[in-house]
Amino acid sequence: MRLCNNAALTLVLLATAMPLCAQQAPPPSPGTEAPPLTVDRDPVRSPDTGGAPSPAGQPVQKEGGQFVLRTDVEEVVLAATVLEGNRLVQDLKKDNFQVFEDGVRQTIISFQHTDLPVSIALVVDNSGSMSKKRPAVNKSALDLIEASNPQDEAFVVNFSDEAFIDQDFTSDVNKLRDGLGHIESRGGTALYDAVVASADKLVADARRPKQVLILITDGEDNASTLTLEQTIRRVQQLSGPEIYSIGLLFGDEMTHAEVRHARRALEMLSTETGGVAYFPRSMEQVDDIAAEVARDIRSQYTIGYHSTKPSSEPGFRRVQVTAEAQGMGKLSVRTRTGYFPSARAPRKAGVSSR
Repeated sequence: MRLCNNAALTLVLLATAMPLCAQQAPPPSPGTEAPPLTVDRDPVRSPDTGGAPSPAGQPVQKEGGQFVLRTDVEEVVLAATVLEGNRLVQDLKKDNFQVFEDGVRQTIISFQHTDLPVSIALVVDNSGSMSKKRPAVNKSALDLIEASNPQDEAFVVNFSDEAFIDQDFTSDVNKLRDGLGHIESRGGTALYDAVVASADKLVADARRPKQVLILITDGEDNASTLTLEQTIRRVQQLSGPEIYSIGLLFGDEMTHAEVRHARRALEMLSTETGGVAYFPRSMEQVDDIAAEVARDIRSQYTIGYHSTKPSSEPGFRRVQVTAEAQGMGKLSVRTRTGYFPSARAPRKAGVSSR
């Protein structure tokens, strides 16, 4: 079975031979600020970008054992991490936050600080240079899953110059371990293509309202059809996952220039989507970083607001969230830098026989 649009990138589901391609669409109409790589004319809207509050003011409800996000095309929902220095702050109230869109103060209509289950993409570099690092990487990735909410779901993508889904969505750690165990370290590093295709899959198939992409690599992209800028904008257009990057950029395999370029790319991917980029100095530090990522995800605030702009107005909207609390020092808030509005429901790629 084939699940595909027109992009060259393919993720192959080995168990069922189902390639999944990143979605690509015609360029935007003149006058908009949309990037070169655009969404379909019927845009894809990630579940975590909209959610009308429940009567109690919560955007997420549990119904029949499932967490349901109520959709409202004019509401924007942000996942936000608050730090005082390096310490996570977990006791703030709605009144401690201010949200600005394109410099205009917005009214917060829903607020939540709950350990919500998450849909996770584990996107791991499988290029030749990773061969000796994969056992430690796989252990850390599984430790991260085991430290996460038991109701999380995850899928595994191994990539080199191609990307493969070696385990589809599951909450079974043993299945994830098997997926991570498909190690055939070879070829180049099509990092950007793997990120976009994984973000597309999260938006299309994830069952959880919150979505996270964990990216682990030891080098810079050298094989993608997409650029860094196109990749970031595609994820923003999808209002897709927060990207947590772990860059294994130590050792003698890379020049200083290559390390600098790779570090910049991972920092931009993470910062623009609300995640964090980590750069351990040795494999021994990776496990601690994985535990930190799990804590970060489980400690986030969920903030919803109705934009003062109509959803029909096109273009990228820059978002800033600030927080203040009596008796605390300067607080920093991390969330995605912005979004593209979308007033239509998600549309999955068509399925046809091969």
